Amino acid sequence: MSRSQRLLDLIQVLRRHRRPVAGAALADELGVSLRTLYRDIETLKAQGAHIDGEAGVGYVLRPGFMLPPLMFSEEEIEALVLGSRWVAERADQPLGDAARNALAKIGAVLPDDLRTSLDASSLLIGPGEALAAGDTELASIRDAIRAERKMQIAYADGKGSPSRRTIWPFALAFFDRVRVVVAWCELRDGYRHFRTDRITALKSTAKRYPRRRAALLKEWRALEGVPEQ
Repeated sequence: MSRSQRLLDLIQVLRRHRRPVAGAALADELGVSLRTLYRDIETLKAQGAHIDGEAGVGYVLRPGFMLPPLMFSEEEIEALVLGSRWVAERADQPLGDAARNALAKIGAVLPDDLRTSLDASSLLIGPGEALAAGDTELASIRDAIRAERKMQIAYADGKGSPSRRTIWPFALAFFDRVRVVVAWCELRDGYRHFRTDRITALKSTAKRYPRRRAALLKEWRALEGVPEQ
């Protein structure tokens, strides 16, 4: 492995960790010695990378260090293509259009040989079963999640029993055939999951919910045993 590729891999590994990670763990993942790792970290710092930490404590990459997206491996390109194609085929139209646009922007800055790999990817998304209804409202739900605002919904449960709820939406789960809003429900005073095809009406409000989305998501993950993705 070239030194430049090793430095790029180190940056990518650090980007995956939100909390300080031990130098020994980094060295093991990269397949290098601790001495080489420490030297590479100092090199990256000299190039402007905001890496906090020290030997024996751990390291974390702070936001602000950008590398041009010109060094994707072939597997990384295939992952981007496959993910974008899945979103384009299985998500709602605005998100699908965004996936296509993102892939086009990535292709515009890749060198010719990598752009060929992008265009010629043979990973395809096969046809699936028809999606349940409810995707037309996903854009509004995503907007409410990003803005951390309450929503008022009319909902029918699996038995068809109707109810009206005020919810704090903080996540949206995409399953093969259904979409599920993960939210705090004021009516039930707890976390609940709402299938979008059972939401018969919804309205975004101007009221922010009192807790941060990240805190709600973290608490919900702990309660449900859902690992971070």
